[in-house]
Amino acid sequence: MKTILKPALILSVFVLFYSCKEWNKEIERTYTEAEIAAESKKVNDFFQNSFDESVDMYPEFQTRLGIKKDYGKLNDNSPEMAEKNLELNKEELVWLTDSVNVKALSKDALLSYTLFKQSVENSIDDYKYRLHNYPVNQMYGAQSGKPAFLINMHRIDDIKDAEAYVSRLNGFEKFFAQLVENLKAREAIGVVPPKFVFDKVIQDSQNILTGAPFDKSNKENAILSDFTSKVEKLDISNSEKENLITSALNALTNSVKPAYEGLIAFMKDQKTRANADHGAWKFPDGKAFFNNALKRTTTTDLTADEIHQIGLDEVARIHGEMDAIRQKVKFEGTLQDFFQFMKTDKQFYYSADKEGKAAYLKEAVHLIDSMKTRLDEIFITKPKADIKVKAVEAFREQSAGKAFYNRPAADGSRPGIYYANLYDMESMPTYQMEALAYHEGIPGHHMQLAIQQELEEVPMFRKFGSYTAYTEGWGLYSEFIPKEMGFYADPYSDFGRLAMELWRACRLVVDTGIHTKKWTREEGIKYYTDNTPNAEMDGIKMVERHIVMPSQATAYKIGMLKILELRKKAKDALGEQFDIREFHEVVISHGAIPLNVLEDFVDEYIASKS
Repeated sequence: MKTILKPALILSVFVLFYSCKEWNKEIERTYTEAEIAAESKKVNDFFQNSFDESVDMYPEFQTRLGIKKDYGKLNDNSPEMAEKNLELNKEELVWLTDSVNVKALSKDALLSYTLFKQSVENSIDDYKYRLHNYPVNQMYGAQSGKPAFLINMHRIDDIKDAEAYVSRLNGFEKFFAQLVENLKAREAIGVVPPKFVFDKVIQDSQNILTGAPFDKSNKENAILSDFTSKVEKLDISNSEKENLITSALNALTNSVKPAYEGLIAFMKDQKTRANADHGAWKFPDGKAFFNNALKRTTTTDLTADEIHQIGLDEVARIHGEMDAIRQKVKFEGTLQDFFQFMKTDKQFYYSADKEGKAAYLKEAVHLIDSMKTRLDEIFITKPKADIKVKAVEAFREQSAGKAFYNRPAADGSRPGIYYANLYDMESMPTYQMEALAYHEGIPGHHMQLAIQQELEEVPMFRKFGSYTAYTEGWGLYSEFIPKEMGFYADPYSDFGRLAMELWRACRLVVDTGIHTKKWTREEGIKYYTDNTPNAEMDGIKMVERHIVMPSQATAYKIGMLKILELRKKAKDALGEQFDIREFHEVVISHGAIPLNVLEDFVDEYIASKS
């Protein structure tokens, strides 16, 4: 495969530190093992202290880690907290620059040092863009995120945990007030979501304010239902349960309801001042912001125009492979006719009733369980954490993506979760089920992220760090691996795999089109519907995702192409010595890393086998 990625300049120092054998010899000649161990311990202790300080600042992150230190608190979402983070980053950078003898670090400590220092520098540089986003939108935000957090993350093991849950409910009003102030600050500099966002956020918010105690229906509110079901499982008296539920009812009525009502009122008012401009070009210094976003997302120096062209080329290539499948199944007509057939033929869709949705989830579980039995063929290390399949909750399914993954709790108390969005069954064809399950579950994100946080003797920030091109590149690569293992035996399923890859190629075209070429929302949707077999609703959701998350969707294809390029490089160099299990160990055994650092590791692997 032709090399298409340029090494990121921001990490070019790594080539010097990591690849120069003469430099390694100098370390061995100049520093004793004791000196290297001491300096490495010093820097690793710093990383741990920094991580602990960060954990202390974010109670919700504590919960995700299984820590119950500030179990009754929500995160501080104020500008003062953002400034506190900036000052902390500056102090950390001074220490890293002035207090560390880089030449006396071990290889692993040097990797951690380089990644941490780059992260801090990026955070400082990106502070000027801290308002260049939409804190609430159809993809994420407190309006859906806070209820999902409580339902999925807040465990209730005793009365104290239940009281902490209620305390968090009482914290909604303050948090949402901060949120509204943050939205006002963005509007003051010209950062306002496009019109389509408002109705979706308002609908999400109104969905939360349904059921008892918010209305007189027989249906219980989603948060109340979750709290009640958790409390009912406690081994406590009925009167204690009743008191806890009464406290939750009061919190929902007196804090949660006014919090959402305040957000809804603001969003309705701001909507009157919104317009239909969709790209990041409309932001202050929008071009510079988007170029910076591409660098952060892809960890390369690829320009928007280069990414756009890669997308066009990949779309053409994949169309060719899909047309070969059209001919294989003896479908008469054009590729576009075949797309229409795949979109509309009922054989490819489960029914939209409860039975159909249950059947979808059952098949998704089967796909993941089947792959579990084959993991030894392609992996050396496997995760300890399990994975389960779950439908996206009703209160957020209308606006959420079609599938996503939540990593397991670090303490092992919660498995990884592959979420399938069954709101619109016409957007979940059976021929895409394999690729979705492999991407989000196994061998995709679950293998990668569960293993990452189970790594031993690496700083905590690396266990929970993320580089989107690496993470999502692996996810998309994981859709391809099963093809080589004999999966996708049904040509329609293989078509689905290609359809998923095609979708990611189109993202390169549309994301850059919207944010640099001033494509409209409608032009972006049309590109998807003209070039893919996906339902129009898929195109609508994807374009709206591009709009509120500039650059994010470019990561998948760029990352996959880099992994495939490096795999080919290793195969070509090693010939019969190449072992796919060893290659995958190199790719996922260090946690999340930038793409050019991954290339350094692959080069080392090649050299070690030569």
